[in-house]
Amino acid sequence: MRIEVTIAKTTVLPAGALDALAGELSRRIHSSFPENEGAVTVRYAAANNLSVIGAAKEDKDRISEILQETWESADDWFITD
Repeated sequence: MRIEVTIAKTTVLPAGALDALAGELSRRIHSSFPENEGAVTVRYAAANNLSVIGAAKEDKDRISEILQETWESADDWFITD
């Protein structure tokens, strides 16, 4: 399974946020899908989007929920220096 998250270029994020989001999202997805060794890619693009390749619809829905939970809880896991 391959997961790609794109963030709109117009979204202002602190330095290091994309890498931190990729790491936290990978950790959370791996806990729900331990067989998934695929990387989670997070990058800037024209629009916000989630692409999940090689997964069942139910798995895509669950990954979407995990992404939303991760984004909403950023205050808990994203620490700026």
